[in-house]
Amino acid sequence: MKRYVSLLPLVLLMLLAGCRGKATVEAAVATDSVVTQARLLKMERMPDYTLVTVANPWRAGEVLHRYVLVPADEILPGNLPEGTVIRTPLRRALVYSSVHTALMKELGVFGALAGVTDSQYFTDPDVLAGLKSGAITDCGSSMGPTVEKVIEMMPDAILLSPYQDATYGQITKLDIPIVECADYMEFTPLGRAEWIKFYGELLGKRQQADSIYQEVVAAYEQVKAEQQAAPGGHKTKVLTEMVISGVWNVPGGHSYMAQMIQDAGGEYPWAEDPSTGSLNLDFNQVLAVAQDADVWLIKSFFIHSRADLKGAYALNDQFAAFQKRQVYVCDTNESRLFERFPFHPEVLLREYANIFNHKKSEQLQFFKPVD
Repeated sequence: MKRYVSLLPLVLLMLLAGCRGKATVEAAVATDSVVTQARLLKMERMPDYTLVTVANPWRAGEVLHRYVLVPADEILPGNLPEGTVIRTPLRRALVYSSVHTALMKELGVFGALAGVTDSQYFTDPDVLAGLKSGAITDCGSSMGPTVEKVIEMMPDAILLSPYQDATYGQITKLDIPIVECADYMEFTPLGRAEWIKFYGELLGKRQQADSIYQEVVAAYEQVKAEQQAAPGGHKTKVLTEMVISGVWNVPGGHSYMAQMIQDAGGEYPWAEDPSTGSLNLDFNQVLAVAQDADVWLIKSFFIHSRADLKGAYALNDQFAAFQKRQVYVCDTNESRLFERFPFHPEVLLREYANIFNHKKSEQLQFFKPVD
């Protein structure tokens, strides 16, 4: 029986959430009653095991990985389907991303975090304390983890985010199950959030994960309904991000970030674009379409004022949002946005709705107006 698959790591989850590269896949594995929104995930709960199928985001109709989850306190059944066998719940996991360590914390199984890679990118105080005390092993770079440290910690599984045309290197030879966390490649906010069901299954928190997801869906749909029920008229036109080194990356029209803007009651300039990934534009292309944007949302660690924004590129002051002092920045050095919103898109949706409806800055968690 196959124990692991050698496929691809992600050094960093793309910080511009929703910009998933150039993936154009539209087809995915069909869902069953366990999974209703995710298009890359299928879960089939059997009496003795759970079969999880992850679709390949980059090759339509192909399977990226198949897992057979079997409770550790049960005898391994015979005649299991093909796939990587993982005994659950995980007790010791090597995790590559803070997105998933934050989820472990929420599910109450933070103690199962045995190691991380790219430790310099973790900001959670509990992770940092664990690294300092040695309770959490620093396994080096996600590009090439220190094999000796991985062997020493002997994790039950390695959780990493796949990336097209990359390899996992020496860890594939260790006979440790590799869990390919392709949630960031999902097509909708609720689709990505639904992957909590898979992680809940892995970590022995099925009921809690299912309950959290139901609450997320209810809260998301409530915010969306509120915005749809608002009086008609002018919609807030929304510009995102900024030009860096001559390139302006904005979410494609069919990306989940574009959908969130529209679900929050905003008008997205590239809504008609069919891309599910990011668009790589130059400054003039953006200016031509979004010069009249009412609100400008930026995720950055170095923009703290409009003066900073103009200093970064002199023509940034040509946008109406700049002139009307409607620029909002999420400080990526301090904010927990990237850990929070993947499995709680309702929180970011409410934030967007508050900004578009000109609520007071005290009601904002992640973005703050700059002057």
